Amino acid sequence: MGKGGSKASSTVGKRRSSLNNDAPWPMPLAAEARVLDHQRKLHRWARAEPARRFDDLFNLICDQATLMVAWERVSNNRGARTAGVDAMTRYAIKDDDVVPFLQELRSKLKDGSFAPLPVRQTTIPKKGGKRRTLGIPTLTDRVAQMALKLVLEPIFEVDFYPSSYGYRPGRRAQDAIAEIHQLASRSYEWVIEGDIKACFDNVDHRILMGLVAERVGDRKVLHLVRSFLRAGVIEQHGGFAASLTGTPQGGVASPLLANVYLSVLDRHFAAIWDKDMSPPWRRQHRRRKGLLNYRLVRYADDSAPRAQGGIDVEDRAV
Repeated sequence: MGKGGSKASSTVGKRRSSLNNDAPWPMPLAAEARVLDHQRKLHRWARAEPARRFDDLFNLICDQATLMVAWERVSNNRGARTAGVDAMTRYAIKDDDVVPFLQELRSKLKDGSFAPLPVRQTTIPKKGGKRRTLGIPTLTDRVAQMALKLVLEPIFEVDFYPSSYGYRPGRRAQDAIAEIHQLASRSYEWVIEGDIKACFDNVDHRILMGLVAERVGDRKVLHLVRSFLRAGVIEQHGGFAASLTGTPQGGVASPLLANVYLSVLDRHFAAIWDKDMSPPWRRQHRRRKGLLNYRLVRYADDSAPRAQGGIDVEDRAV
């Protein structure tokens, strides 16, 4: 068991009377409250112990409250009107069918028989006349991915860097723009924009799983993540393509997994800043040598390192 694992197991164990039992399914508001309580604890434990690996997460994913919240979020999203390879949309499930639908998903998750179906390939227009390829999971798989995201996100959020803005709770593109504008308007003289070509398509599964395993020791959860990555694609012409790399755009868990993968880039730039440009006297020394000081602002797979040749905000306080 990972560092501090016994603490997590004992704490969750105290709630077994209400966790993963056969009690009536909670109403949405009660489910939201219970999931939020779980998320706060996971976030607190992850922050308190940076080296901790969580070994008892699968029960939280299968919890009735987690699945109910996952359903509410998926079914209320505009994407619920789009079907996967099984042609099922949110409207195929009437209100009286929601609990049986979730109960069947929960049973399959718990007995190990759950297997995600391939995603349905489609394209949407991009600026400049190009088209973006999406992979649409089935409704059932979207709910399972959302349950996975609800449990993993509060853990990995602790490890994400302030330079990362894309696909994170409470952060948006406008926040990244505001940070660039604030510092550029004072002292940073250049903004260099970059983009990782076909980032989602080229994610290395082995590297990604290694990064997920740094925080997750629960083998069932790791297996679930891997099964989504390897589900495959039904292409627009009807053929099947194995997914040997990548995490499909359109998947509920894909943005979180992409951020886990790209956090290595954030870590790299943060290490350079700590080593070469902090504290302020290092930046002053670099300027005297004609070297630039810079930081990274990343939104999803787009980045904008801020280069500066004058006096930065921190230096003004010296």
